[in-house]
Amino acid sequence: MMGVMTGEEPRTSTSTTVRTPAASEARPVPGAGATRAWRTRLLVVGIVLAAFNLRPAITSLGALLEEVRDGIGMSGSVAGLLTSVPPLCFAVFGVTAPRLARRFGAGAVVCAGMAAIGAGLLIRPYAGGTAAFLATSALALMGIAVSNVLMPVIVKRRFPDRVGSMTGLYSMALALGTATAAAVTVPLTGALGGDWHSGLAVWAALAAAAVLPWLPFVRERDGARDARNEQVASTEAPALRITRSRTAWALAVFFGLQATAAYITMGWMAQIFRDAGVPAGTAGLLLAVIMVMGVPLAFVIPRLATRLPRQGPIVLVLGVSGLVGYAGLYFAPAAGAWVWAVLLGIANCAFPLALTMVGMRARTGAGVAQLSAFAQSTGYLISIPGPLLVGVLYQHSGGWGLPIALMAGLMIPQTIVGVLAGRDRTVEDEATTP
Repeated sequence: MMGVMTGEEPRTSTSTTVRTPAASEARPVPGAGATRAWRTRLLVVGIVLAAFNLRPAITSLGALLEEVRDGIGMSGSVAGLLTSVPPLCFAVFGVTAPRLARRFGAGAVVCAGMAAIGAGLLIRPYAGGTAAFLATSALALMGIAVSNVLMPVIVKRRFPDRVGSMTGLYSMALALGTATAAAVTVPLTGALGGDWHSGLAVWAALAAAAVLPWLPFVRERDGARDARNEQVASTEAPALRITRSRTAWALAVFFGLQATAAYITMGWMAQIFRDAGVPAGTAGLLLAVIMVMGVPLAFVIPRLATRLPRQGPIVLVLGVSGLVGYAGLYFAPAAGAWVWAVLLGIANCAFPLALTMVGMRARTGAGVAQLSAFAQSTGYLISIPGPLLVGVLYQHSGGWGLPIALMAGLMIPQTIVGVLAGRDRTVEDEATTP
């Protein structure tokens, strides 16, 4: 056997070349590098387009909420329920994303998610009635939910050495999509004849475009490969029980409180400015400013976070910005509207920070998938009552004082748990079974 070379043994330098099937298979395939580079670029485009489509379904509705309420006869409390539907759907459907990805492949699930977003946005304005409007919104939000969970997983698996930059890239695209929908929905509706139905339905075209770059990845069944990797990893490391990890819980609560603030902002902020005397178009632009702050910061914050052992200082800066912004909104909502929008936009960047910490608080791809599903699903469950409570408080108090006080108050526990989630440790250190 010393003179016999098997296909699994490394080749050594000898005067005689031994040709084996393994050796011939190891030779570079012409064009393989170019194909891999092309697929990598296409995947980056797909990630960016998918991220761009993860919020227009929500912020386009926020910009036209008053018109939608009048058009389908929706009360303030029901409107609050409508703004709570996104986190509810994200919690319910997001938890299924890892299982679906293992069975069908992450690419196929994201592709189907983009198709569901497009179908929901196209049908929603014309469905008729509050119940149908909610049901078709849920269809779009289902597609958003699974894509939300799988984005950090795809980045961790496909770009393990560029987690910070890739997370920043898709967070930036997500913020840009959020801001674009908030800014242009009202003027776009005017250009389409003032019909809010058309103003909402037009966003389906973007989701349809996002389906295309994912089509080549539909047949890429990474579920079997991941299962094999997890089986190998399970022989080398103990299994995870994610609910035993204090870091996972801190990250889930941080995710939930920042999501509460985000969905209150997307659902109600334009209306807060409008009720303060700001014109509808300007109110939409102010909401866009809040969201567009995430475009540069969503790229900077993840890269900075990955260079720091602890992310607590970033959490503190975001928390203070939110508290000052809400205080200004309470005392002078119209006079300092642009300043408050900028500060609240900075605070809103807790989302890309949370996504980055998901990738940093686990060592393996399987750990990231489990942590992402747990933190996002649990976090979105936590965030469900917030937008609904704001609607109820607004309707029964007749003003925005109490809702704004609630938003400011939630920033304090968000900052505390964010500091805890930003500690330099991983869930594998805390959630392994003996």
